[in-house]
Amino acid sequence: MPRLQYGQTTIDWLFQPDASLKRHYVTVERGRPVLLRGPVVGQLEQQALVRNRARWIRDRLVMVNMPQASDDIVTGSRLRYCGRTYFTEVRHAPGLLKPRLTFTAARFVVENPTGISIELVTLTPVLEAFYRDRAHEKLLVRVRHWERKTELKARGARVRHFQSRWASCNPQNVLEFHPRVMELPASVQDYVILHELCHTIEKNHTRVFWALVARHMPDWQRQHDILEQAVFGGAV
Repeated sequence: MPRLQYGQTTIDWLFQPDASLKRHYVTVERGRPVLLRGPVVGQLEQQALVRNRARWIRDRLVMVNMPQASDDIVTGSRLRYCGRTYFTEVRHAPGLLKPRLTFTAARFVVENPTGISIELVTLTPVLEAFYRDRAHEKLLVRVRHWERKTELKARGARVRHFQSRWASCNPQNVLEFHPRVMELPASVQDYVILHELCHTIEKNHTRVFWALVARHMPDWQRQHDILEQAVFGGAV
């Protein structure tokens, strides 16, 4: 496995070629090597890409690998939605066949057939289903709002599970959003939408692209910085 030393941090990475991508992406996850995805490049080019984001990678490795007392979700745990964390109540519901999650506008309620705690790995697909429903309900409406405001037009918008991206504008100009976008503050959700709408005009992150983003959202850099702080993945 390739390795890069950045100060006191050793960065191991795996490269996953993906010809459908126009640029390279870095993903940092707990307990896993750094994942580099994008067009095929040699190991020296991979190393240069990793080195270019080494400071960002180092900071994310520290964040995602912080010791955790428990990965179980119990009453009093907090789950994220629209930029806030909400009190979570876990109830034992032996009559259910699988966990069920509801949101009351003030708290999450998890009904769990196996007890009063639930492993995060078990809850994750249930939580992502909640995000997916809310994205269909709220996020796609915001896409239409930004289309009207900017006069930029997509050929459609949908919710899709990506391995390491928040969103995408595919070659057919269909916008695609990961359900986890619903974790982000509303202002950052708007930035993600606008970012992808601008890709309907300019596919790459050129000066023309960023000028277009700035024209429609003057404070885009602030929203971009918040997005960069979210633990998921980053573009190179």
